[in-house]
This record gives sequence, C-alpha cells and structure tokens, in this order.
Amino acid sequence: MARIGEAAAHVASRDALARASQRAALIPDLLVEARRVTNTVISGWHGRRRRGIGENFWQFRPYVEGETMSRIDWRRSARDDHIYVRDQEWEAAHTVWLWADQSPSMLYKSRAAHVSKEARALVLVLALAELLSRGGERIAWPGLTDPMTARNGAERIAARLMHAPDLPARPNLLPPRRFSDIILASDFLDPIEETKEWLDTLAQRGVRAHLIEVADPAEESFPYSGRTEFSDPETGAKLTAGRAETLAEEYRLIYNARREELSAWCRKLGWSYTVNHTDRLASEALAKVHLALSADAGIGAV
Repeated sequence: MARIGEAAAHVASRDALARASQRAALIPDLLVEARRVTNTVISGWHGRRRRGIGENFWQFRPYVEGETMSRIDWRRSARDDHIYVRDQEWEAAHTVWLWADQSPSMLYKSRAAHVSKEARALVLVLALAELLSRGGERIAWPGLTDPMTARNGAERIAARLMHAPDLPARPNLLPPRRFSDIILASDFLDPIEETKEWLDTLAQRGVRAHLIEVADPAEESFPYSGRTEFSDPETGAKLTAGRAETLAEEYRLIYNARREELSAWCRKLGWSYTVNHTDRLASEALAKVHLALSADAGIGAV
C-alpha cells in the first residue's frame, strides 16, 4: 500500500522519556525558524502606517475629571474628540498565554507538507512569543512557565520545553484570568463537544482565545485510493479500506463541518480562528493571529 504520509520520524517515539529528549533536540532549530518567521513578518510591516507591536494591546477608557493627567494617552486621544486613559486594571492583569499541542496526532506529515503539524505549531507559538516579547508584553505557557516580561521570552519558553518531562495532552486552563488572551495551536481533531467543554472555562472567565488550527493538506483533501490502511496515532487502532476513494466525499464533509462548527462557535464568543496549512508559510498565520490580537475577532485560512 502506498504511503501518503507518516509520523515524523524524529519525534515518533511514544516513550515519555524518549519523547522529551527528542523534543529537546528539536527545539533549538524550531526557535531559529521562529525568529526567522518573526523577522519576515516585521520586515513586511516596514513602510506601512502600523502601530508599534506593544501599542496593539493597550485598552483605553474615557478620562474622568480628577484623574491624574499623567495617565492620559495623548496619541490615542488625538484620534477623535475624546480624552482617553489607559485602563490600569487591564494593564495589570493582561497576559498572553501560549500553547502548542504535542499529542501524537500532531506528528503527522504528508508528502505534500513542508513540516509536521507539531513542528509548525511550535514554530508559530515560539514566533508569537518572540514578537510579543519584543513588544514588552507579558507572556506565559500554562503549566510550564509563570507570566513573564522579558525580551528573551521565546528563548526562555524554548528552554523550559527542552527540559520539561512529557507534557500533558491538554494544559490546565485555570491560570489565564480575565483580561488575558490565550493562543492555542492544535489540529483540533478531537470531538467538537470535548473541545468546547475544555475551552468553555476560558469563556466563563472572560479570557479571549485565538485558535490556530494546524492542518496537513492530505488530512483535508483525503488523496487516498485503493487498498489503504489507516492508523489512529492516539490509540493505535487500525482500519483497512479496500477502496479508500469511496470514503473521500463523506470524510471531507465531516472534516469541514467540524472546522465550520468550531470556528462559528469562536466567532460567537468574540474569539478568532485561523487555519494554517503545513504546505503554506508560517508567517502568513503569524500575521493574521497578531492582527486578531489587536482587532475584532475573525477567521482566516492560510
């Protein structure tokens, strides 16, 4: 049977200790790639009338008579006829939380893809950490780091990833609080109701989420035909199809319905949903997510 894709060899082991050591070997190269992607995005902004990175995340409210004049943001106030001050409560509480899924399903890489889903998710999250750190934002990885404001924030997260034991399939989402943003990079192939239940705790606490669905082109197009053996990377269960092409239409309907339902749910909550294919550039998704952090939520596919 011809192979369309397989689990990425360098992180294929299911043994917890081996997984951790293989991830440690992978992280330095991914950090270099993340910085390259970040520089690509920033260079694309040169010459455009775009706010500084750090300025994107301030929240403002109208000035109230009696408040100290030093709190007034004159640049923001100059845009219209009102005087604005920075919201101190928001400023004190705001953290951007970052997480990349490293469960077995993320190891998949088809022949059409540039990288595995795991590698792309890590590059995107580390690139966002680099971009946010340069802008003076406070960042954190749930269950891995405490919130920090540091120019080398991406490097510090990478170092913790290198030395962390096997990470849980899903992080504890209790740390993110009101006024925080959280960016989650995953393939989001779990049952929709399970995903919603997991994320609902964020909505209840007023956390704004930005989901990045990392998709392999073969998973989306289902280019299989003839006798094909499918293997579940999470459970090891196998299914052999005598004529795989007969499953294609129904598969694509179910696959796309999952994405549409999840993205619609995010829009209803005021969250953003971005799709990034592993045969496309990571910089395209990085720019869209950064825009979503500083604008009304929406959905983009790259």
